[in-house]
Amino acid sequence: MMHRRHAMTALALLPAATAIPAWAQPSPGGCIAMGDWTGFAARHIQPDGRVIDFDTPQQQSTSEGQSYALFFSVVHDDRRNFERVLAWTETNLSGGSLAQRLPAWLWGRKTEGGWGVIDTNPASDAELWIAYALLEAARLWNEPRYRTLGRALLALVVRDEVVTLAGLGRMLLPWSRDVASGPVWRLNASYMPLQLLRRFQQEEPTGPWREIADNTVRMIAEVSPQGFAPDWCAWSTERKAFVADPDKGTVGSYDAIRVYLWAGMLNPQEPARAALLKSLYGPRRVVERPQAPPEYVDTATGVVRGTGPAGFSGALLPYLKAQNAMPALTAQLARIPTDLGGTRVPPKAPLPYYERMLLLFGQGWLDGRYAFGRHGELQPQWRPPCPSTRTA
Repeated sequence: MMHRRHAMTALALLPAATAIPAWAQPSPGGCIAMGDWTGFAARHIQPDGRVIDFDTPQQQSTSEGQSYALFFSVVHDDRRNFERVLAWTETNLSGGSLAQRLPAWLWGRKTEGGWGVIDTNPASDAELWIAYALLEAARLWNEPRYRTLGRALLALVVRDEVVTLAGLGRMLLPWSRDVASGPVWRLNASYMPLQLLRRFQQEEPTGPWREIADNTVRMIAEVSPQGFAPDWCAWSTERKAFVADPDKGTVGSYDAIRVYLWAGMLNPQEPARAALLKSLYGPRRVVERPQAPPEYVDTATGVVRGTGPAGFSGALLPYLKAQNAMPALTAQLARIPTDLGGTRVPPKAPLPYYERMLLLFGQGWLDGRYAFGRHGELQPQWRPPCPSTRTA
């Protein structure tokens, strides 16, 4: 039976699905564009619910891809795809039950032949997004079974992936604690979106989520001396300090781009929002020159190299909107192709899975399709779809 405290929390998180704040709504109107989601789903979500990254030799599926598809199914009120993706994830990544086993992070074509799990290790970022999608599906669609499953998955995360680090406190590991070791503990800031942690904090007030959120804000500030977040970092229990990752060093690239994305989408009433954006000043200074986002940054020196793909520009849209950097935002919008699916004649290669996901997040938020409330709750805009004006 639901505890009274949890029942009251759930009621507090029940704004109407259409109650999207004005700051995330660029314009009114009776319809909303959905072509990029339907195009993504048509290409990447298979009939059985598997999300494929076609640009990999293994034609792989990841727990991350499954988790993001679940989230966007809720954003777009797409219950059919939600059920299919959830069923495939449980069956193929969790041995039949997300309530009993954390999902393996990698599935695809095996080197020895056949298809199946390639790496059984879990990835905590995917588990947070799956749990979040389940909790919000339960709330917005009035499906209590999703809440039960989401809470059970969160319990597994706390049991297997949350540790108390000497000198820091409780923190979320990127993977299960049985494959982690000290005294240098590897961490990933992009695995811990603050809005998800706030939602879990509301769901489980006695859980570790507030402490993890506080430590995440501290981590980002301390590992970003030039205003750029690294892909990976670490906590040294000997030095009682954040240090460079022992494997990846201080590079910031394809993981770190999500740190700016998550920060930009925070609700203005989030107490840590201003501090996070202040810590992450690097990308804004680069794109205001103006130029494209860099593909790689040495976060210790601020030296940048390479040109980031269009997905990086999409990821920076909320970050730039949050800081009212409108000329830079306009310049980054201009880098995003109108044809994401490669349907032009002559044919053009479609954008890869990861770039399209970044665009779904950044462009969708900017277009007002969804926002996050002050407690991290999802605020989708379920208006009828507009006639398509862009090729997905």
